[in-house]
Amino acid sequence: MAKLKTAYFCQNCGSQYPQWTGQCKNCGEWNTLVEEVVEKTSSKTPPFSKSKQHVINIIEVEAVEEPRIKTPSDELNRVLGGGIVLGSVTLIGGEPGIGKSTLLLQLALKMKKRIFYVSGEESASQIKMRADRLAEIKNPNCFLYTETSLEKILHEAKKLEPDFVIIDSIQTLQSQLIESSPGTVSQIRECSNEIIKYAKENNVPVFLVGHITKDGQIAGPKVLEHMVDVVLNFDGDRNHLFRLLRANKNRFGSTAEIGIYEMVSQGLKEIKNPSEILITKKFEELSGNSVAVTLEGNRPMLLEIQALVSTAVYGTPQRSCTGFDSKRLNMLLAVLEKRAGFQLGAKDVFLNITGGIKTDDPALDLAVVASILSSNEDIAISEHFCFAGEIGLSGEIRPVAQVEQRITEAEKLGYEKIFVSNLNKIPKRKFGIKIEEVSKVEDFHERLF
Repeated sequence: MAKLKTAYFCQNCGSQYPQWTGQCKNCGEWNTLVEEVVEKTSSKTPPFSKSKQHVINIIEVEAVEEPRIKTPSDELNRVLGGGIVLGSVTLIGGEPGIGKSTLLLQLALKMKKRIFYVSGEESASQIKMRADRLAEIKNPNCFLYTETSLEKILHEAKKLEPDFVIIDSIQTLQSQLIESSPGTVSQIRECSNEIIKYAKENNVPVFLVGHITKDGQIAGPKVLEHMVDVVLNFDGDRNHLFRLLRANKNRFGSTAEIGIYEMVSQGLKEIKNPSEILITKKFEELSGNSVAVTLEGNRPMLLEIQALVSTAVYGTPQRSCTGFDSKRLNMLLAVLEKRAGFQLGAKDVFLNITGGIKTDDPALDLAVVASILSSNEDIAISEHFCFAGEIGLSGEIRPVAQVEQRITEAEKLGYEKIFVSNLNKIPKRKFGIKIEEVSKVEDFHERLF
């Protein structure tokens, strides 16, 4: 018989305490300790496993490539590193309504596999209505199960013997062994542990949907992200069409790749060439617009930067950013005023990255400065120019990573000139685009206009 023991868990960080205290010593939050029942087995487990293991030299280990399942989504395959690994557990998180369930339902409807789709948030009729809206049902072996009991879900999964399991979401599941409500630290930890055990024993890949907190972190204990094999983050602005799928952790591939989707009435549509969509086809040249060549992971993209500089009407100058770090904008304005002599301290500056894309690539600095100078002097930048460079505090233009990929992407889209740092190590081969090398902000201004 198993003995039940009471313990107190912090609902913020998951720390365990033998008795209640007002403040969690680990995270410092107040009144977050909740009494929960944990299971302790009466039988003593041996300190070591009985399986025969021996020490082996790393040179003698044979590298075996993990078998993967190709999905109908090329963008998802790219992020996962080539497909879904058998027996892997993938956790996908994102804002409410961003498209997590839509992405996985499209996957279930298009894959030629036996799919077990578990939903603790929607009824079967709601899922069917969304499936009819998304696409024609091409997979007759997609089975729905609306349940929150972990034991019932695992029982049905073992009976069905699916090739692929989707659980939406992990926060709605509840184990009978833990006497606490769904979504608590103990429930998430226990349910995740049992699901991972099922996936590894049966060699079945599992996708878990996870809720996130207001800080953008996946709700529940941090150990959940350590337990799973892959952690995906699905983000984007709900008021815009584009969604970015990133891998924060991937035991079977790189975390440098991203997938780009567009939300349309039929669901999520893959974007093969985002640069052509994110760049506006201008009918006339306007001041304050420039094009930056950035990298999202290993994927080069062209983004349109818009800036508006005007005289401050209310006395205190405003600094507003959309998709760009406001502190970095203030730093660039200070560099322009201190190193290049531009009087921008008494002017409002508004900056926008079109398409709802958010990025922290330092290579955008040069395009941001070009847009600000263009709007300040009301002189349009040629639509055939693009920029890739980081700006330092002394006004120097610093080199950026993977400059050859950036130049190649700009050349492919028909740009005639790209501004980069003169410190970049550019391969000595002939490009179909003119490379303008600049060293300082003041020199950059003179060569731009």
